[in-house]
Amino acid sequence: MANKSRAVARMRRHTRVRKNLAGTAQRPRLNVFRSITGIYAQVIDDQAGNTLVSASTVEKDLRDQTKGMKKSEQAKLIGQKVAERAKTKGITSVVFDRGGYRYVGRVKALADGAREGGLQF
Repeated sequence: MANKSRAVARMRRHTRVRKNLAGTAQRPRLNVFRSITGIYAQVIDDQAGNTLVSASTVEKDLRDQTKGMKKSEQAKLIGQKVAERAKTKGITSVVFDRGGYRYVGRVKALADGAREGGLQF
């Protein structure tokens, strides 16, 4: 029961943040989802409703790279990987959407990794 209300509270926070945050073709949204085991990042154009690039710890090639790493190190790697993929599509500037999570730990590590990879936000 506690977990369910916690997830509902996160969704409520995310909805509140999303009211003032939208990704465009020029400046898409970098969305973060954090689960117990993995972390997922997507660059989304909300106007067209498309996911432009994504990276996560469950991808086969990235799963091998992240083996034995701490979760925050994995998140940083995912941030760098999503930035690298976005650069190949010509995306340099994004809007960061922390998904209702606090900007600490894995969410912050992913953001730092994306910045190191060359994304601006």
